[in-house]
Amino acid sequence: MGQPQTVRPGRPLALAAVLTFLWPGLGQLFEGRRGTAALFAIPLLPIALVGVLFLADGAEVAALRLFDPTLAMTVFWLVVAVAAWRLVALGEHLVVRGRGRVRRSELVVVGLLALLVFETHAIVGNIALSFHDAGTAIYDPGPTPGPNDTPRPSGVPEPSPYETPATAESRINVLLIGVDSSSTRSHALTDTLIVASVDPASGDTSMVSFPRDIAEFPMYTGGTYFGKINSFANYAERHPRQFPDGGIPSLMRQLGFLLGIPIHYYASVSLEGFVKVIDALEYVDVNNPREIADPRYGGWTDGRPIGFYLPKGPQRLDAQEALAYARSRMGAGDSDFTRAARQQQLLSAVRARVTDPSLLPRLPSILSAVGETIRTNFPPDRLSEMLLLARRVDDGATKRVVLGRPYSFHPPTNSTGGTYILRLRMPRVEALSVELYGQDSAYWTPDAGPAPTPMRS
Repeated sequence: MGQPQTVRPGRPLALAAVLTFLWPGLGQLFEGRRGTAALFAIPLLPIALVGVLFLADGAEVAALRLFDPTLAMTVFWLVVAVAAWRLVALGEHLVVRGRGRVRRSELVVVGLLALLVFETHAIVGNIALSFHDAGTAIYDPGPTPGPNDTPRPSGVPEPSPYETPATAESRINVLLIGVDSSSTRSHALTDTLIVASVDPASGDTSMVSFPRDIAEFPMYTGGTYFGKINSFANYAERHPRQFPDGGIPSLMRQLGFLLGIPIHYYASVSLEGFVKVIDALEYVDVNNPREIADPRYGGWTDGRPIGFYLPKGPQRLDAQEALAYARSRMGAGDSDFTRAARQQQLLSAVRARVTDPSLLPRLPSILSAVGETIRTNFPPDRLSEMLLLARRVDDGATKRVVLGRPYSFHPPTNSTGGTYILRLRMPRVEALSVELYGQDSAYWTPDAGPAPTPMRS
């Protein structure tokens, strides 16, 4: 073994410690100890290279990748390891100098730098753990474990089979579900149903909303479902012999059957939890297309008086106002159709808000709210790809459709037992499917023409 390396005379410890804080080994090199400098500096180079590659597509893409619980936990332990390495590198200066050769002021500098290392890595590590916890909470638990596997935690639902896109370039169809529940109900209703479709090759994007009052529609299992579509998932859950896939997978199959496309993934959002997400975001910005005056709205949970009023034009909404914007439908000229259109608009507003860099300090609370609110089976490894695709899509170019007129009609209530329902005009839905999805639609034929012009019911 070689002789121990000594510090060159006249090299201040405080400056050496600052250099080591910037990159382990720089301070040792400053002191003339090249071998020790290499020992501390070289192991961090591959980690830094991986970090650069990880951030190459931008912070937003990197953040989405961290929703993969395995990756988030890997990042957490890397953060811990790097912090420990940096602290050892700082402490090594004190060991080499030896007791009695370090002034109190220099000791204070090293201590402050060590504290700064600990705090910055604690913040980053906490963010990584927040991504891990959110990712663990929102993602479908995956295949059923075998007898030798770790048991699924209590309360986590059993997974069911889903269709997946044939290739990475294939159209991706996602069902967005707003689940409305309350203490006065024995079950939850899927009052918001939006099928979002993205073609990675062309960038074409569409959103199709199913009003909750659609009823008496053909089922993919055969026969007719006479209830309303917002109760279908609950019905399927309670009739496992008829719908062995379970509630949400059966709902995905049913809506895909009506639209003529396979629905690959879902994301469900609790409307009560939605308030927590907007609270964490502080606000969202929307451009309200028409004045809302709903004197009967009573969905406030913070003691506000009954009624919801919002002028036309650009608006900044807090959490309660955003929920009212998504739920209100009793104002003059409003209906389930105008509400569904606002819900689509609100999704775009949330997407725009979460990309604001000023929200970084609030990231752990945002992730906590997301983990409590959202459930999905969307694969984590495709989230960053979807964000890159979303950057190519102009919100104004997204095709938005609500299946009201001309795609459905309201039959006389004296023929439906006094219940307000909507019946789909399936020929028009089929034509819409061809218009939106082209050859990806099950209704497409070589001689398929454009969708028919609207007609009055």
